[in-house]
Amino acid sequence: MCQLCDITEESAKVDYKFNPAKGRREFILDSMAAAGGLTAAMSLPLDAFANMEMPEDEVVRIGYLPITDASALLVAHAMGFFEDEGLKAEKPTLIRGWSPLIEGFAAKKFNLVHFLKPIPIWMRYNNKFPVKITSWAHTNGSGLVVGKHTGVEKFEQLGGKQIAIPYWYSMHNIVLQMALKNAGLEPVIQDQTDPLKPNQVNLQIMPPPDMPPALAAKKIDAYIVAEPFNAAGEVLAGAKMLRFTGDVWKNHPCCVVCMHDEHVDKKKEWSQKVMNAVVRGALYAQEHKEEVAHMLSREGKKYLPMKAKVVLKAMTDYAPEHYADPDAIKHEDWGVGRIDFNPYPYPSATKFIIDELKDTLVAGNTNFLKDLDTDFVVKDLVNYEYVKNAMDKYQVWDKVPGVNPNNPTEREEVFVL
Repeated sequence: MCQLCDITEESAKVDYKFNPAKGRREFILDSMAAAGGLTAAMSLPLDAFANMEMPEDEVVRIGYLPITDASALLVAHAMGFFEDEGLKAEKPTLIRGWSPLIEGFAAKKFNLVHFLKPIPIWMRYNNKFPVKITSWAHTNGSGLVVGKHTGVEKFEQLGGKQIAIPYWYSMHNIVLQMALKNAGLEPVIQDQTDPLKPNQVNLQIMPPPDMPPALAAKKIDAYIVAEPFNAAGEVLAGAKMLRFTGDVWKNHPCCVVCMHDEHVDKKKEWSQKVMNAVVRGALYAQEHKEEVAHMLSREGKKYLPMKAKVVLKAMTDYAPEHYADPDAIKHEDWGVGRIDFNPYPYPSATKFIIDELKDTLVAGNTNFLKDLDTDFVVKDLVNYEYVKNAMDKYQVWDKVPGVNPNNPTEREEVFVL
């Protein structure tokens, strides 16, 4: 069990704000707040931050969560790509959860972050906060793992089970619920002690560091989350991969890179240089996954709290023979990786997420979604110019997955259960 504790304790050690005097209980409470961060952030008065002034300098200030979703930003910093563009970049700041990262970005402490895709949707259209998506942070990079104690081999067997998710507003929740409904199951949100009908699956929020220990202790039956916590579950908790999300939705986005409107609209040269560095970071991560896994790990540059063997598995282990029981990779012909890095933010994926989010069960008020004009959001939320310029400049299109060489800026979404 000490290895499982290591997941949480090492996260605490790396966190720049962690105070050992607070002890484990306080850290767990902080982690719980982090996992439910987007729900908590719904109450943040972001309009109160709107008039705060950006620092006059043009230093790149990155805020990130310690997950592989942040790889492109972290690699760009580690490899000096920002400096290559003539920019100064501070050491990226590790943040525990989405809520404090949102607050830091809203307060203009950070000018470059990665957010779950629904976060900027909420910020811009529910709270009228001027945020722009400027690229994807990665593609794929998540999965649904089950405990060996469950005997589950397919989605249909998840009836009556308890499944943990990291946040309500996430690709994870969207894909999971689509898969459950396809299997004839009903997602519900209720107290874990309340009885479930045979066709019901109870969803609950849980901090990612707590997921592997909870699975090992049989407090939950499964969880769906970003890497490297699936790999940690496999290595440390005996979890079994039921299905990779990238094998359900081909080359799906999860986290996106975001910047402030005032930079995107008014500091065009600076914004272009930032995206040049990010795109180079994404390409380097795609082409050097083993090196990057070690670089990000705590044996490397310590951007992530996980050991190198866990991060390496999270970034590279996608061999069908390793995942035949259960059959977690049904579409080997898709040619996707466990995690990949195509930074172009395809409009079709944004449309898919918004449309499906409207039909996804979440806790809290979702009224702001009902009146969203999807086609308007696709054009208004995302800046496509800087990332396209960078991908053209560094000839990235034919080096990242999911690109149609005849029409590289458009694609068809492939979702197959």
